[in-house]
Amino acid sequence: MSSAFTQQESRGELAASGPLTRLSLWVTLQNLPFWVLSIGMIVMLLWAGAFKMTKPGAEGIIPLVSNSPLIWWQFKLLGPYLGSDMIGATEWTAALLFIIGYARPKAGLIGALITTMMFFITSTMLLSTPDATIAWRGFRYMNNLGLFLFKDVISFGVSLYFISYYGRKSMPDDAKATS
Repeated sequence: MSSAFTQQESRGELAASGPLTRLSLWVTLQNLPFWVLSIGMIVMLLWAGAFKMTKPGAEGIIPLVSNSPLIWWQFKLLGPYLGSDMIGATEWTAALLFIIGYARPKAGLIGALITTMMFFITSTMLLSTPDATIAWRGFRYMNNLGLFLFKDVISFGVSLYFISYYGRKSMPDDAKATS
């Protein structure tokens, strides 16, 4: 979105000419993308984090973590149950920082930095985890495991968006005016 569009929008000067542009303007003014993404991310992080703190959750990520070129050492050092608890606690911490970020954007920015690193690491598991894709008639497809991991590629992108969003919200008003 251009800064001219943002400045006009904040002053309420934009006029939408058709139903689709009016809908687009309404979605923008209500900040719906941020709200849907942030609430969805918070729910996912709390839910997934809680599951990782269970025996089935920890055992479910053993093949992912043990094949990761970036964090394979975590389970070797801590074992799968403590390692999985730490991953779950990290997800809960990021979710809480996003919630606090509604009032204190710098907390949301820290949460976004955490999830960006976390989802970058888990996105690489799509390449390093055996059997994340299957061959059928000469083509490779993501199976359930591959699709499970692919959601982290999308979450990585959402986390980058949150860095941008919370970063802008964290800037002093005079810095926002010059950008």
